[in-house]
Amino acid sequence: MTNDITKELIDLVGAALRHLGYLKDGQEAILMDLPTDKRFGDFTTNIALKLSKELKQQPRVIASRLVEFIQKEIAKTGLKELVTKVKVEGAGFINFYLKEDYFYEKLRKIIAVGKEALKADLGGTRKVLIEFVSANPTGSLSVAHARQAAVGDCLASILDFLNFQVSREYYLNDEGNQINILGKSVQLRLKELQGETTEFPENYYQGDYIKDIAQEAQAKGIKEEDLGDFASGYILKIIKQELDDFGVKFDCWYSQKALAKSGKVEKAFEQLKQKEFLYEQDGALWFKSTVFGDDKDRVIIKSDGSQTYLAPDIAYHQDKFDRGYSWLINLWGPDHHGYINRIKASIEAFGHNKDDLSVVIVQLATIFRYGQEVQMSTRRGQYITLREVLDEVGKDAARFFFLMRRTSSHLDFDLEVAKKQSAENPVYYVQYAHARICSILRSSPPAAGMEGLDLSVLKEKEELGLIKKMLEFEAVLNICLVTCDPYMLTVYLQELSESFHKFYDLHRVLGQSDVLTCARVALITGTKIVLSCGLELLGIAQPEKM
Repeated sequence: MTNDITKELIDLVGAALRHLGYLKDGQEAILMDLPTDKRFGDFTTNIALKLSKELKQQPRVIASRLVEFIQKEIAKTGLKELVTKVKVEGAGFINFYLKEDYFYEKLRKIIAVGKEALKADLGGTRKVLIEFVSANPTGSLSVAHARQAAVGDCLASILDFLNFQVSREYYLNDEGNQINILGKSVQLRLKELQGETTEFPENYYQGDYIKDIAQEAQAKGIKEEDLGDFASGYILKIIKQELDDFGVKFDCWYSQKALAKSGKVEKAFEQLKQKEFLYEQDGALWFKSTVFGDDKDRVIIKSDGSQTYLAPDIAYHQDKFDRGYSWLINLWGPDHHGYINRIKASIEAFGHNKDDLSVVIVQLATIFRYGQEVQMSTRRGQYITLREVLDEVGKDAARFFFLMRRTSSHLDFDLEVAKKQSAENPVYYVQYAHARICSILRSSPPAAGMEGLDLSVLKEKEELGLIKKMLEFEAVLNICLVTCDPYMLTVYLQELSESFHKFYDLHRVLGQSDVLTCARVALITGTKIVLSCGLELLGIAQPEKM
């Protein structure tokens, strides 16, 4: 629903817990949720169930005593104008039922203020850096990168909407072994162009794009020692164009090569030495990551003098804090799961809280075409790219489908479903709801003069259900914030669209009495505002005609 009533109810439950001696400040978080089954009120808390074991009492007994206090307090305050009843239901849930007037006023505010009414200042202008995609510039973006791009960009938009100061960053691994292999791959293709017979090692890049780069390098007379840099620059231009067409723009492209030349890596090492978190052993330099909960200490400089992958990453993350960011969010693939503890250890070593870094593991995506899984092999170039998905289903369907499963879950992307112009395609279903409302509004009186508009005539189950559903928007964004996952927004928009379609299939908007027509116009106007805002946060178009 909205933060104001949520906070009042949480404070009320907290007062009851303290009055009864069940809870001391900071002992247990009180969560106010939305009941899955709308028969059980408008808000619910499971605090009695959470405290049952500690208090050695039945949850319903705890809940009943709390409700007795809560009811008396409500009678003394302004909440009596909003809350109709408080009940203990189920295993010990405390459920709050609100008066319809509350929902009417919230709808009135949405129409009067627009999208600004949906915002909540949860960020307090806190500076957040979201680093995502960060694919090596060795080939076109795969669907795994595409999923990260959709998640990161949408999450950034949500945080920005909640008043965080958000920056999007791409960490460019533009030096090292992979770039060397890329250059050697191009070199072999150049030899083929010159008529030589070559045999590619298994770990070389073998896609057709390597031939294109070789032809370009040959035409420009690129020197052999410069092939790696030339090829990575060539591919980077492709990556940037793909992301731009996908609606993803980065505020910063951070170069690892530039980091290495800046002296920041050596500076970071010196700081860690002063803190006595580095030591030498067997000719190598080690980071004492076990001090901060890692399962073993980590080598940052090998005995041959070369740096491990961890070395620049330590300096890079410290540099993020040095640039003024207080919350870092990294989106990584599942193969990086074991890397989390060592990076968190490094930021703790510099004096930061480990929770100042949130790592979101984005699971892989599998592409299906005609019911068959499309096989992938990055080096051989046998994989579906972001470009192919965009060309086949378009930006809107691609973004929505990449977002419609939890980041922690594997995603099956069905290209054929994504192309359908029917309710079976979720993005079409949501966009059609928006377009359908626009069509109705083009033939209806404006939802103006809200001060005199009588919304109390909206008594039907579908009408009240639609109002309540649109008012869940803020709670859904809060879930996205807490989980660092925009998935719930796609679920919510489908549910809101379903609520609208159910309402409209059963109740006419136009041709009713003037009072009822105006009220229903207001109802669908509010729905349109919420749908439009949600689609905008997903980076998806809000069509007025379909």
